[in-house]
Amino acid sequence: MDSCDVLIVGGGPAGSSCAWALRSSGLHVVILDKASFPRNKVCGGWITPWVLQALEIDAADYALGRTMQEIRGFRVSSMGAREVGIPYDRVISYGIRRCEFDEYLLRRSGSEIREGAPINRIERSGEHWMVNGAIKARMLVGAGGHFCPVAQHMGNNNSDEPVVAQEIEFEMSPDQARLCNIRAEFPELYFCPDLQGYGWCFRKGNFLNIGLGRLDQHALSKHVADFLGLLRATGKVVFDLPGKFRGHAYLLFGYSKRKVVADSVMLIGDAAGLAFPQSGEGIRPAVESGLLAASVIRAAEGHYKAESLQAYPALLRKQCGGDRSATALAYVPHWLRNGVAHFLLKTQWFCRRVVVENWFLR
Repeated sequence: MDSCDVLIVGGGPAGSSCAWALRSSGLHVVILDKASFPRNKVCGGWITPWVLQALEIDAADYALGRTMQEIRGFRVSSMGAREVGIPYDRVISYGIRRCEFDEYLLRRSGSEIREGAPINRIERSGEHWMVNGAIKARMLVGAGGHFCPVAQHMGNNNSDEPVVAQEIEFEMSPDQARLCNIRAEFPELYFCPDLQGYGWCFRKGNFLNIGLGRLDQHALSKHVADFLGLLRATGKVVFDLPGKFRGHAYLLFGYSKRKVVADSVMLIGDAAGLAFPQSGEGIRPAVESGLLAASVIRAAEGHYKAESLQAYPALLRKQCGGDRSATALAYVPHWLRNGVAHFLLKTQWFCRRVVVENWFLR
């Protein structure tokens, strides 16, 4: 039977960031993932400069042979209303493809990697975790996304209401690229009429990502179809899409009730329900939580009882809490809130200062 100090279940940005931050700790770290990398991952796929800085990634080096679309602004609107352009004189974010980005982070993590290894059994044996009856670990980190088996083993039964989304990403043909009226430097955001979600259209060179996510799961496919109809009617995307939309789900930080710490176990990233409430972004909180978890594991110095790991939830609240104005707005009558919001979404100040800089760039 194999053994390690820290077993991370999930090789996405959360798990890879945690392993990378533990690379000089002297701990034997293993990442286990059911997929083989590179693998497709449903995600809009943009990152802020903070992510590059936190992970010490050189943008020019990463861009060699990979998609690294510079973003210099956004276009924001309510669906069917006037669009507001928010330009900047600098690069404010980057568009990436998750199949490339996740593999890059995984390979540089410095850990032992085991791919194509789904989890079928998690057991506790004395001071150790036993996974699949084949790996023994002193510390277990769940980084397997919304349906992470470690989260389920901890008693998190997915009873919380998740955000649900559908999206598609594909490489455009030359004719499609010519007909696509989305500027690569300016992703477009379209808020739903009931403000229960938003759609996006994001071009990364010759790749196009279209998607829509909602707090209300009812009739999601119809909302997606209506959004596509809007894109066609406005001349943004007039060609037929080459495949079907894929779905995924995630929990918002501050709304999820997931337990994130127990004896010798922690949850990070989407497994912990950390997506930003206003934007649904998951990459930055995944990286943040992975780095925070690594710092707590280091500080524990081999003592992994729950009380030694309690700094982690407190650090999450401090680091990932952000602006809770959306929570306060929940107590405003919806007719008033929606009316004011649709008015504000037509203004340059609100779209720049609140939507882009506060919600999406943080």
